[in-house]
Amino acid sequence: MIAWILSVIASLSLLHYQPQTAPAGNQEKVSAAASENPFFARDDIVELTLALPLQNILKDRGPTPGFHPALLTYRDTAAALKTTAVQVKVRGNRRKDPTVCGFPPLLVSFPPDILGSPFGQVKELKLITHCLSDTYTLREYLVYKVYNLLTDKSFRVRLCRITYKDNARKGRADVHYAFFLEEAKAMAARNDATLVPKQFFIGMEHMNQKDMATLALFQYMIGNTDWSVPYRHNIRMLSINQQVKPVAVAYDFDYSGIVMAPYAVPPEQLGITSVRQRLFRGYDFPPETYAEAIKLFNSRRPAIYNVYLSCPYLDQEEKLFATRYLDDFYKTLNNAKDFERSIVRAGIRNGQRYTNVKGLE
Repeated sequence: MIAWILSVIASLSLLHYQPQTAPAGNQEKVSAAASENPFFARDDIVELTLALPLQNILKDRGPTPGFHPALLTYRDTAAALKTTAVQVKVRGNRRKDPTVCGFPPLLVSFPPDILGSPFGQVKELKLITHCLSDTYTLREYLVYKVYNLLTDKSFRVRLCRITYKDNARKGRADVHYAFFLEEAKAMAARNDATLVPKQFFIGMEHMNQKDMATLALFQYMIGNTDWSVPYRHNIRMLSINQQVKPVAVAYDFDYSGIVMAPYAVPPEQLGITSVRQRLFRGYDFPPETYAEAIKLFNSRRPAIYNVYLSCPYLDQEEKLFATRYLDDFYKTLNNAKDFERSIVRAGIRNGQRYTNVKGLE
């Protein structure tokens, strides 16, 4: 009963959300000048060297990790080798846990005066590192590239190969894949939008339904249940303008079946035992919205497969791992009975009684 009352209160609060009248300073405004960072418009890999006090950083994984000085070596826009001082710290939620990731994700803070920087006009960038293995880094990176094919309202990424040099262990270096994640404000500006403040509780039913159907089907395609629109778990929200409903944008896909990280286990409330098991977590949509989404996913199918088949950093086994998983999705998508059972009926059930995952309330 208490949970029901809270959900009613939360739903009522949605009626008061007006993007154009959000309190001054709360709505995250963006500038048009930052809308298109060329660093994220390219696909070629970036070679970097990061010299840092590695052990100090790895030990600093508490609730509020601090920044640590580091030296970043890169080639500038004129291809000249440059080294600049940066600050790095541990970030993330689950992956910050030392029992989960041997090498956690990092936040890189750049100085304001990097001449010829290839990173664009940025203050900070999230760096998704190898955690346990380069395999999972590449898998998650490619999920973002697939998402980009379905909608521009998605985060862009840039793949890197980083040589890590531990200041305390001279002469030793480790090389791993990693990728930078586009800043949320830059992603919003690129779409002529603003970021909706997180304190506004807005459910899926209040989203732009075309975009919401695309997101829900995308999450089903990759086998990801680790997201929530109202609780903003692995979701950012865009306000395009006052005439249209907000758009949800997903990120963090390490718990998806197509990535299959060793630590990824679905919540027991969902009734599945493996992240490889797909479960539709969207609501029901009108037939015409489903039809439009099916058309989109089918039209992008060759390009989606090509993300994996043309990737020079994947071996044949990895390519089969991904494409076979996609094959199963497309069988469901294009079989009327399977689609009705796995998507439509699941959406109806979710609309009637949604299973909220413990820890997201």
